[in-house]
Amino acid sequence: MKKTILLSAFLTLIGLSASAQIEEEIRERAPQTTAPVASEAVRDGNWLIGATIGNIGFNFKSDFFTLNVNPRAGYFISDNAAIGTEIQLGLDIYDGGETFRYGLTPFVRYYFPEGAAPTHRWFGEAVVGIAGSSEEDSEGDSVFSSVLGLRAGYAHFVAQNVALEGILGYTRTSADISVGSGESGLNLAIGLQVYLPGR
Repeated sequence: MKKTILLSAFLTLIGLSASAQIEEEIRERAPQTTAPVASEAVRDGNWLIGATIGNIGFNFKSDFFTLNVNPRAGYFISDNAAIGTEIQLGLDIYDGGETFRYGLTPFVRYYFPEGAAPTHRWFGEAVVGIAGSSEEDSEGDSVFSSVLGLRAGYAHFVAQNVALEGILGYTRTSADISVGSGESGLNLAIGLQVYLPGR
């Protein structure tokens, strides 16, 4: 009986030790989900390159598909402050036609040191630019308009120089006077940004 109890205790200890080693190996091999580098990424002289994707959708009742992609590049003029430009590309496909949207919107972005952590930063952004659209078989083809917007976002660093972003913004577009309309509204986007050291 004592031999059975001792054997059981010995096997249990071996099993727990093996389990701890396996668990440690799993932790070491797990994909990286965060990196403590937020303050180094937003330094004077660094570059910001990436894109946001927003407004992806398909309406089954009206057969309406929409997609917006905004590639961007920027330069940090000081710690926490970047300027750059964003290209706006959008596509609407619907029953009976399609509309291609385009634009160029310079931006100013500021990363707030308040509430910052080694793995994430909050930021604010302002955009001002021009945009247009090309509607297939339409007299209003290639109409330009101004774009004004304010955005707030959260950048979570998943690697040394890569961040995933969530952005909530308000954009106002004043359409060309010949069209006689305008639009404004809230939008939500996700993005991937790469922060490149400048020096």
